[in-house]
Amino acid sequence: MNASLAHRGAATVAVIDDFDGLTAAAVIYLRMWCEGPETQTNVMNDLINTLGRGRGHNAVAAFAELCSMCVRHGRRPLCRHGLNCRCVGADEASFAHFVASAADGEREDAMMIAMLLVRPDMAPALTSLAADFGLALKQMNLAAPKAVAKKPIHQPVLH
Repeated sequence: MNASLAHRGAATVAVIDDFDGLTAAAVIYLRMWCEGPETQTNVMNDLINTLGRGRGHNAVAAFAELCSMCVRHGRRPLCRHGLNCRCVGADEASFAHFVASAADGEREDAMMIAMLLVRPDMAPALTSLAADFGLALKQMNLAAPKAVAKKPIHQPVLH
């Protein structure tokens, strides 16, 4: 694959502040998950502490498998911006809108985006995981105090 094509996925298409709570959380959690074990623990703690043990563990499992499938079956690696970056890249925006579409029950739209992320035969499973994770993010938004409902608990300070 041409290296310039892969970097197009990192092209800035938005800033995190323009995203709603669900899509911003999807971008931030994707970055945190990919950053490594310490920030993965923060993601797990956010989900479990906000949703409760059972639902939190289910959300963690769905998100972990969602990310794993993107790596194992992805058309190419997803490009991400830095953990503290305010910019949102094209791949991150696609991932966030995929999760939101799946959570909103827009299955055909979500499947179309999924086929851009992974092999077509993996799209149905990926969409199901995205719906589970997206619904968990919606529940977190409802459970969070109104003043912080837009941001995940461990959101990094974005500069």
